[in-house]
Amino acid sequence: MAPAEAQVRRGKRNGGRGLGRGSGSQLTVCDPAPAPQEVQVLGHRFCNPVGLAAGFDKHGEAMDGLYKMGFGFVEVGTVTPEPQEGNPRPRVFRLVEDEAVINRYGFNSHGHAAVERRLRARQDTQLRLTRGGMPLGINLGKNKSSADAAADYVAGVQTLGPLADYLVVNVSSPNTPGLRDLQGKAELQDLLAKVLAARDALPCTQKPAVLVKIAPDLSTQDKQDIASVVCEGTLLMRVPRGCWPGMGGHAPHAAAPPQLGVDGLIVSNTTVSRPSSLQSRQRSEPGGLSGKPLRELSTQTIRDMYSLTRGQVPIIGVGGVSSGQDALEKIRAGASLVQMYTALVYHGPPVVQAVKQELEELLREQGFRNVMEAVGADHRC
Repeated sequence: MAPAEAQVRRGKRNGGRGLGRGSGSQLTVCDPAPAPQEVQVLGHRFCNPVGLAAGFDKHGEAMDGLYKMGFGFVEVGTVTPEPQEGNPRPRVFRLVEDEAVINRYGFNSHGHAAVERRLRARQDTQLRLTRGGMPLGINLGKNKSSADAAADYVAGVQTLGPLADYLVVNVSSPNTPGLRDLQGKAELQDLLAKVLAARDALPCTQKPAVLVKIAPDLSTQDKQDIASVVCEGTLLMRVPRGCWPGMGGHAPHAAAPPQLGVDGLIVSNTTVSRPSSLQSRQRSEPGGLSGKPLRELSTQTIRDMYSLTRGQVPIIGVGGVSSGQDALEKIRAGASLVQMYTALVYHGPPVVQAVKQELEELLREQGFRNVMEAVGADHRC
């Protein structure tokens, strides 16, 4: 078993205990975050903007321990309808000299039924956490052998949607053949129409937000096409689902009628590119690259998507966040929230608090009263 996978397994065997501070069985809602860190978006309050990206807790086994580490939100998955092993090992590689990781997991998953059982067993705990400003996201994928991708995502909405505060349509992993083709304009429109119809049909009162996770390796035309799709229905009719960052709480003016109604974007997934700056001998391994070498590409993609969507679609920024400065760069580029993953490999659990502390100091130094004031600031200069 690869070292990265072994570390995750050790943390999960005890339901995530040992990943966070304290050993009591009672999960305590995280310390009240200072007002500067709070974010209102996607129909929820986030006590701080720093979350855990999908890929760490793939099967919903360690959520309580992860919240104890200080994350403002946790995203589990990717979860596929049926259990699948993913790609053969070794499939995770540390690029130590570059503070990076290459993975080609291939959506290894316990499947919807197993994850649903785990989430239902702690549903009351999660409701309390969500009320305390720590929402839960669930990242949905398709089985490698599936002939109907849309049916797989719809099944995920129907099974796991009632247990999530937000759902992620992951169409950007580089490790499932043909998956990134779903980012094409016609394919994405068709997929999201079915996913959103399934979401709207859920019997729960508080329906989950739906976000799309995109790749950083997109052409200008690809980005424009995605923006045109996700902007359908996100105009004046979208105001009740949350605040519009950087716009004083008001939605932009527009006249288009609501059609789809996507709630947000996650920017970005791992990259298949290999910057010339990479030093590790592992740099040529196939798979998706994450960590520091992804930071600038991810931030630029955030900047592009914020501009193309005119700030109408909330963005969760992910890719190379290991400091408060990294987080603020993504926020200023247009992200309302940020996520971490690879930084945990190199800096351990203390990096979560360190990022939050530095972020708050930088907000104050740059004259922002809170995170929401800083969202998209670079576009207002």
